Amino acid sequence: MTMRFSVLASGSTGNAFYVETGEQAFLVDAGLSGKQMEALFSSIDRELKNLSGILVTHEHSDHIKGLGVLARKYKLPIYANERTWQAMENLIGNVDVEQKFTFDMETIKSFGGLDIESFGVSHDAAEPMFYVFHHEGKKLVLITDTGYVSDRMKGIIKDADAYVFESNHDVQMLRVCRYPWNIKRRILGDFGHVSNEDAAIAMSEVIGDRTKSIYLAHLSQDNNMKDLAKMSVTQTLEMKNMPVGEQFELLHTDPKTPTVLTEI
Repeated sequence: MTMRFSVLASGSTGNAFYVETGEQAFLVDAGLSGKQMEALFSSIDRELKNLSGILVTHEHSDHIKGLGVLARKYKLPIYANERTWQAMENLIGNVDVEQKFTFDMETIKSFGGLDIESFGVSHDAAEPMFYVFHHEGKKLVLITDTGYVSDRMKGIIKDADAYVFESNHDVQMLRVCRYPWNIKRRILGDFGHVSNEDAAIAMSEVIGDRTKSIYLAHLSQDNNMKDLAKMSVTQTLEMKNMPVGEQFELLHTDPKTPTVLTEI
């Protein structure tokens, strides 16, 4: 059975990602309200009650806003590392102990033919981590919320069939925007978010022969635009002799509308 996925929502207002195989179905993060999450699932013709569990990347509200509500309503297992559990315990309300599972960083958990690999990123959270999904020789990478992409990360995410890759901001837009300087400094720093150009440079070092699609994710609503992100990433990749639209394509994500459920 093939692996399918949808970026349900991506951006500063909330993030959620869905992946399924024939036997398993996981949600990564629930950064929108319970009602919004139910509507997103309905729009891809899936039901929350059928989830195998929810994987958490980190405790920021745009990733866990609806987590407690969904876990309680649908009795879903939640997977997060120990420090993330400690950081979000008071933010998600009461969750039964039987629903709480630890997923350590830099480990692999297997769920009936779906191997999920966790890896650390550089972000101002307790212990942020993202995931690589392996199923029947296919590889799907989810990486956002990182100030930079280290060589270690590149080694883990190299040569995937598909990427959901942060392309958070345009540096010039960020520099002149209305944000206070301390916020700008945070975003631009090593524990903030990756810019369009830096994302493209990292992509150029991990794209492999089997890479077919890259979804530009977690765009800032104030300091980026879909067309600008795509143009910036395209220019940088093409300068590195990686023509977009030949072997692989760049695709948009949206804060409110899910991407089409896509098979790898």
